[in-house]
Amino acid sequence: MIEINNFSFRYRESSEPTVRDINLQIPQGCFCGITGAAGSGKSTLTYAMNGIVPHWYPGDFYGQVKVCGMDTCDVALTDISRVVGSVCQDVESQIINNIVEDEMLYGLENFGFPQSEMERRVDQALADMGIADLRQRTVDSLSGGQLQKLAIASVLALEPQVLVLDEPTAELDPASSRTVFELLARYAREHGTTVVVVEQKIALLSEFSDLLVVCEAGAIRFAGPPREVLQHADELLAIGVNCPRSTTLMNSLARAGVYAGGTCCKVDEALGVLEALLGVVA
Repeated sequence: MIEINNFSFRYRESSEPTVRDINLQIPQGCFCGITGAAGSGKSTLTYAMNGIVPHWYPGDFYGQVKVCGMDTCDVALTDISRVVGSVCQDVESQIINNIVEDEMLYGLENFGFPQSEMERRVDQALADMGIADLRQRTVDSLSGGQLQKLAIASVLALEPQVLVLDEPTAELDPASSRTVFELLARYAREHGTTVVVVEQKIALLSEFSDLLVVCEAGAIRFAGPPREVLQHADELLAIGVNCPRSTTLMNSLARAGVYAGGTCCKVDEALGVLEALLGVVA
């Protein structure tokens, strides 16, 4: 679904490339998490996927980025936006209407969908995000979590083949963050949509991602299933990426010779191991 070959990009105002020599393939229906320290090139990598680079931010573009079979340099940004939906970190900046339903309809009207199709899509997207009861609410009455879900739902209404989100839970509490991840993961499973999430919350990424990508200084340092990536815990910490606490705990037990199993990246996995070690029956 997304194929990136030898991709490098230097913003016009920069003296050095922000990302360099990126090679990455993300299959259809994959939930891909991208993380890394500040300035590691995460956002620029997603800009290449949704066409913002090079169509909005000019600069020196090298290599090739293909999404849904389209070379992003050869097609218009409008064509890319028909198959790639984007949710930015500051969701308030992309919401322009005061009523939830009006916001849901905005993109559909711009693309010229018939009325009956718009109704179906709005109903489905609101249901998928669990906010059907907010349809007639004013945007300024929504909580941070509800606002985040609205931003995602308004993009889902376009039924994109790829969904790219830049730190979608940055302003949310842990419970709301998990809810958003659960909704995104379920949507990817049920609709075959490829979901790409840039996020600092490594525990959530490790739990929900099929593919975990770690960026460092504009390059990909690690890419693979979370369990494989988290085997490099010491190297991750050295480049400013924390591991989930469950992984850190089990790694400590492994170093102490108490645990000899594989890498744990989920709380319930670590709990099961601890219960077995302690002889506790749940």
